[in-house]
Amino acid sequence: MALLPVLCYPDPRLHKVAKPVAQVDARIQKIVADMAETMYDAPGVGLAATQVDIHERIVVIDVSDDQNELMVFINPEIIWASPEKKSWREGCLSVPDYYDEVERPSEIRVKALDIGGKEFELDADGLLAVCLQHELDHLQGKVFVEYLSILKRSRISQKMKKRAKELESQR
Repeated sequence: MALLPVLCYPDPRLHKVAKPVAQVDARIQKIVADMAETMYDAPGVGLAATQVDIHERIVVIDVSDDQNELMVFINPEIIWASPEKKSWREGCLSVPDYYDEVERPSEIRVKALDIGGKEFELDADGLLAVCLQHELDHLQGKVFVEYLSILKRSRISQKMKKRAKELESQR
């Protein structure tokens, strides 16, 4: 396993739309293992392949308190969303140290493949529903800050660019 570098907003690669995984094989399973290690190390509760510059439809999530219940979603798609909405304070490994309110459907149903390539469906609410929607947005090339006002997005983009320059000068 290996830690993967996480792209930071406003990196244009975060806006690439991920392609479906053709076959769940050893290569995909290694990507999943590396993504899980990266997510746990960050630490985070979810990670989409897009965030680590792999443009395939792969998501790892673990919303458990002990971070020991890894969930893998390959080629995930939302097949139902409740009309009821709920606002959650979201953060993102690609937008470090920034959190804001985003309104999303409160319940969803997702269809995906597991790490063995077997199809499954999952009903989700609460943090899991939010996390799934957030990560599936990444696969569509959308970052959560795009739900915010243009002014907030602009400020975040400027802060992230400044942070990147500071990190670069420290190397």
